[in-house]
Amino acid sequence: MTYFLLKAALSGFLIAFISEVARRHPSFGGLIASLPLISLLAIIWLWRDTGGDVSQVAAHARATLWYVVPSLPFFLILPALMERGANFWVSLIIASVITIGLYVVAIGIAARFGITFNQGQ
Repeated sequence: MTYFLLKAALSGFLIAFISEVARRHPSFGGLIASLPLISLLAIIWLWRDTGGDVSQVAAHARATLWYVVPSLPFFLILPALMERGANFWVSLIIASVITIGLYVVAIGIAARFGITFNQGQ
């Protein structure tokens, strides 16, 4: 339980830190947020939790790539909607729904290349 709390505290600290930096300096906060810090932590935790299972860590990293690519339009859609006067929450929901749709498309494309995302190996 202590290990879990350590993981949660460190991960939560990073998110809080990034949001504080972004509040003061939006561009620098965006730069920090674009770094794969959470992914790196997740990979480190997974490596440790699986006893160094190379195939599981590699599968996680590969799956992360397939999910990052379709998430990129979110960062174009959200500000575009808000700058055109759409309510923040409406913009967030629309951008999120479109991103979820793009995830489904990416999973379909990945399947055509023989890449599957096993749930609960």
